[in-house]
Amino acid sequence: MHMRKFCQSVLKSDPQETVAHGVWKQRWVAVCAVPLLAFAAHAAEPVLAKGSVKGAGEVQVTAADVAADVQRIPPEVRPQVLTQARTINQLVTNLYTRRALAQRAQAEGLGQNPEVVAALALARDKVLSDALLVQVDRSNTPSDMQAVAMARTIYKAQAAEYAEPEQVQVRHILILVKDPSEDAAAKAKAQDLLTKVRAGGDFAALAKQNSGDPGSAEKGGDLGFFAKGRMVPEFDTAAWALQKPGDTSEVIKTQFGYHVLQLVGRKPAGQKPFEEVQEALVAKVRQAEQQKGRNELAKTLEETVKLDEAAIKATVDKLVAPAPAAPAKK
Repeated sequence: MHMRKFCQSVLKSDPQETVAHGVWKQRWVAVCAVPLLAFAAHAAEPVLAKGSVKGAGEVQVTAADVAADVQRIPPEVRPQVLTQARTINQLVTNLYTRRALAQRAQAEGLGQNPEVVAALALARDKVLSDALLVQVDRSNTPSDMQAVAMARTIYKAQAAEYAEPEQVQVRHILILVKDPSEDAAAKAKAQDLLTKVRAGGDFAALAKQNSGDPGSAEKGGDLGFFAKGRMVPEFDTAAWALQKPGDTSEVIKTQFGYHVLQLVGRKPAGQKPFEEVQEALVAKVRQAEQQKGRNELAKTLEETVKLDEAAIKATVDKLVAPAPAAPAKK
């Protein structure tokens, strides 16, 4: 792999963060570095858990430890995670357990093991490098005003990407047919509802009371705007045949049952308003500018590195060499 590509892969930002079933995933480049460094001193912090552990001595977890650890949880879901007593208690317990094991390992001299020393150095490198990346991102993040201006430029330059086809907005009442034996009764009910609508009945109220589509029934049967071809063929044809707001279709049958449709409005082809895409574009701009800063950093690193191919090969050979055979039993 080309060194620049390697450096850029290490410095690549990833905006996706997910929380599911109480388990959170970290960003590829963790944002926890600054808090981890900032809370290195615990003396004045409240103690949340403590105990005396054989082989480890006195063990304690402070508020600073928790404050640093929770940085790995995406900010938008942090409150719902931390306000669950069971979750926060488990988090503190996990930190206590980890510290007890670490202190015991230190007491047993494992901190002097060459592999452990190397691993600790790598962990320190990661925390510090992540802290620097946070700083680089911050220095390359445009202000709100700048980001909006850049987003508008993209919006104008890529107008075709934000084009929208003609759309219709309809509401419907669905009478479900779950079994062929229900077909005649469902059709008759749909026809009766259509008669009531055409006699001046309140379509939205009738939809709430009778529609078998729970997603739209609560909204008076409203399906919102949609482009041609988005619905099943029979429904699509009937919807696009309606001309004026308030027009109703005849009873139509689809794979779901019988429908009555009413046109709410039409929207001509055009472009999505900037305000509708502004948030996503601003986020795209900010990430692109941050990545640009990381790419520049990667380039400077690429220009300094000198690989010793022979030493690398010797290291790989040593790592993949088969383990020596156990001595034969006499």
